[in-house]
Amino acid sequence: EKRITCAESCTGGLIASLLTKIPGASGCLFGTLVTYANPIKRAWLGVEAETLKTRGAVSEECVREMLQGALKSARADIALATSGIAGPDGGSAQKPVGTVFVGVATKEGLCVIERLLLQGDREHIQYQSAYHAFRLLLQTHKGLFFT
Repeated sequence: EKRITCAESCTGGLIASLLTKIPGASGCLFGTLVTYANPIKRAWLGVEAETLKTRGAVSEECVREMLQGALKSARADIALATSGIAGPDGGSAQKPVGTVFVGVATKEGLCVIERLLLQGDREHIQYQSAYHAFRLLLQTHKGLFFT
């Protein structure tokens, strides 16, 4: 049985909430971290100050460090992570509202991160981000769900 954890920013715990709606989730979901603010990303997940300063919280590098921090913190086999701009404010020309990075990583070293450019209101962007994280999990771990 695989242990799964999450490090969520823009989804604010939505991934964990959706997972815990499934009966038996306690068999694989041991805990998750909602690291909405940058100081918490640093303190709880070990995201480097330099990463946040030069690349920003909404970046592939930040999500990579969030994934590694979550794996370590939860002693998990698989981690999911999200960081992005759900809106309606906070976007820029380089990172408009709807820019989200989602990723999955394993303790064995697999790490897949995607940059999404989503449309819609805040809630829609959050749900789409969570669904994309689940898609990555399904694509990288078919054996967990299908035999």
